[in-house]
Amino acid sequence: MRTVHQRVIWIAMVAAAAVVLAACPPHESIARINHDPGRFAGREITLAGRVTNSFGAMGNGVFEIEDGTGKIWVFTDRFGIPGRDARVAVTGRIEQGFSFHGHNYAMVLRETHRRHDAY
Repeated sequence: MRTVHQRVIWIAMVAAAAVVLAACPPHESIARINHDPGRFAGREITLAGRVTNSFGAMGNGVFEIEDGTGKIWVFTDRFGIPGRDARVAVTGRIEQGFSFHGHNYAMVLRETHRRHDAY
């Protein structure tokens, strides 16, 4: 009888974990986004990396993160600007500026959820 209860509890825990993980935006590499930004445009994704540049005032501005595969600018208007060399995970939507001669310009991640320090 005990093993039946253990199996039921195990299955319930696995199902709960699947539901929680399914609600999380996918984690992507910056290189994949830079390679095909149209595929990610408007989608909510999570990026993690090190802050290389930041500009802002009164909690609004942009900061650039690097994940080892590339760099991308993050626009924030609610969550403040992290300092240089901070390790962060950011969730937001990709907004594409324009493309010219095979290069993408003015592509940013618009932050939609509070970032967390990356470990």
